[in-house]
Amino acid sequence: MTSINAYVNFNGNCEEAFNFYNSVFQSNSLSFNRFGTMPNAAEMSPDDQNKIMHAALNIGSGVLMGSDVIEGMGGDVVFGNNFGLSLQPDSEAEATRLFNGLSEGGTVTMPLSKTFWNATFGMFTDKFGINWMVNYEHGQA
Repeated sequence: MTSINAYVNFNGNCEEAFNFYNSVFQSNSLSFNRFGTMPNAAEMSPDDQNKIMHAALNIGSGVLMGSDVIEGMGGDVVFGNNFGLSLQPDSEAEATRLFNGLSEGGTVTMPLSKTFWNATFGMFTDKFGINWMVNYEHGQA
């Protein structure tokens, strides 16, 4: 069964925001991955390398996820439009079906493809202006 979670973007203060959310929700599951772990990190400034590529905080049965937006990767954060919905399907076939179906008539910002974090991942804005991410983690089914 596919699950759906909220994904929020920040202008460099993702870590601060998620530490705050963690203190309120009192979760023991907060995790951060930094842009410095990416294969092309050496091409980034040290400041960008330290920013959050992905944060995750389990809240009940859901997950709040987020990241900082850095220059050249996603454009500027516009508050009010700085969130998206993230799907975690149970299979690569389901990931492909959801990606192709929901992105029809919309704008693909990152084609669905295999990633360095062992997932098949893609992003798009649907024809109604909603931002989506599809992330199938290999070996998790």
